[in-house]
Amino acid sequence: MDAAMLLVSEKGYLGATTREIAKQAGVTELTLFRHFGSKDRLFESLLGRSMFLPALRELLPRVEALPYDEALRTIAKRFLTSLKERKPMVKIMHSEINLYPGKVKKIYGQMIDETRETLASFFTALQKKGLLRSFPPDTAAQAFLGMLFSYFRTEEIVRGNDITKRKMGRDVKCFVDLFVHGTLDGKNGTAKRRRS
Repeated sequence: MDAAMLLVSEKGYLGATTREIAKQAGVTELTLFRHFGSKDRLFESLLGRSMFLPALRELLPRVEALPYDEALRTIAKRFLTSLKERKPMVKIMHSEINLYPGKVKKIYGQMIDETRETLASFFTALQKKGLLRSFPPDTAAQAFLGMLFSYFRTEEIVRGNDITKRKMGRDVKCFVDLFVHGTLDGKNGTAKRRRS
């Protein structure tokens, strides 16, 4: 798995051959196929290990008792840290995603869907407790993760900036505040109209 992670991060799914992965891992290509069956299944295992989903599943029970904004800040920081740790792989996967075979796109899409659904279940649980108003949890999860991914992609990949811990903390606080409280003035609950 480490060999696959290294080579996929360097060459992408399409460029990393099973022969190279086996050689890097110190096994034969036959051994690799005996264990995983196909390159697609190897990639599925790699995604299962490297995507945010396992970390999110582990994190949610630990943040349940935290105040809502603090729980979201914790989730956001872990998500961004996970992206930073896998930056080369994230970068190359997003540059070649349209070239992937249909089966690989489907696997990748399922992982993203499961991550969104897992976060949506957190929102649903809080709604059932009466702590959150009614809204579509799936849409909220997509908005929250999408906002963070867009921030990571813009800063780390497009601009080539390093999101430091300090910057991450400051920006996550702002993103969570916007997500939790919106942008309306809290005094009257309506947007102030500009005079023409």
